[in-house]
Amino acid sequence: MLIDTYGRVATDLRVSLTDRCNLRCTYCMPEEGLQWLAKPDLLTDDEIVRLIDIAVRTLGIEEVRFTGGEPLLRPGLVGIVERVAALAPRPQMSLTTNGIGLGRTATALKAAGLDRVNVSLDTLRPDVFKTLTRRDRHKDVLAGLQAAREAGLTPVKVNTVLMPGLNEDEAPDLLSWAVEHDYELRFIEQMPLDAQHGWKRDSMVTAGDILASLRTRFDLTPEGADTRGSAPAERWLVNGGPHRVGVIASVTRPFCAACDRTRLTADGQIRTCLFATEETDLRAALRSGAPDEEIARIWRQAMWGKKAGAGLDDPSFVQPDRPMSAIGG
Repeated sequence: MLIDTYGRVATDLRVSLTDRCNLRCTYCMPEEGLQWLAKPDLLTDDEIVRLIDIAVRTLGIEEVRFTGGEPLLRPGLVGIVERVAALAPRPQMSLTTNGIGLGRTATALKAAGLDRVNVSLDTLRPDVFKTLTRRDRHKDVLAGLQAAREAGLTPVKVNTVLMPGLNEDEAPDLLSWAVEHDYELRFIEQMPLDAQHGWKRDSMVTAGDILASLRTRFDLTPEGADTRGSAPAERWLVNGGPHRVGVIASVTRPFCAACDRTRLTADGQIRTCLFATEETDLRAALRSGAPDEEIARIWRQAMWGKKAGAGLDDPSFVQPDRPMSAIGG
């Protein structure tokens, strides 16, 4: 079991497979990109599967989410999914992706054992997409979403970040589109994880802003805390259901008290929180020949020291020095 001093138990493992990405989203990284991790620093496929095996067999992990960077850029992704699906106990598996490569991989991922996907899409307008991501790939993301739905990687969730002056007016249109295509839309408050440290709290589009915009066109009924559990998204029934919309208010309504996550970076570091400034090295233990029991002990010790919250409401908050692409969302 992975438990901390506040009694929270981690059952959800986020695994970053690469720090690389084929987009340059303005809220994530600079236009020129970043200095990528060298290949020897990345965990190998075997190392990733071994750590996940330890997590599900020894530490109580029930769900595994593959992230990046962009996880579809990992050459061995389908094989990793297939091997994790064969573990006992078998964890639920999902993938967070920008969707660009999903059109050609969705069927193979489903066959390998992937359960569902989260796809990032911030706008329905190709010109705004190009401005936000600095790439002209909007149609590829839409094709990837369709392929995921047709392959059965459901529910297909769409993650959206609204940015002032760019797409903040699109919330109702995005929800109407998501309902039409049977996607579950989730709005995420912009978080301070950009490499260029350009985030400003007083200019972000808040959960309150998003809900006010949606209510100009839709009737929203809250699902309630009992249904939410430890999920990061507060959800509302749209016009009485069955469709739902979620809002992840990481900044204005943090959900740290119910957090059930642990994170593994692409270079083998354990992070107890997306906003943590400390990491615990598992790669060194792996490569020095440590047995599974020792790796599990190191992991437990790291989680025991997890802080009470992310500290976003603290004026002295220090932004992590690794961008989201290196940590995994």
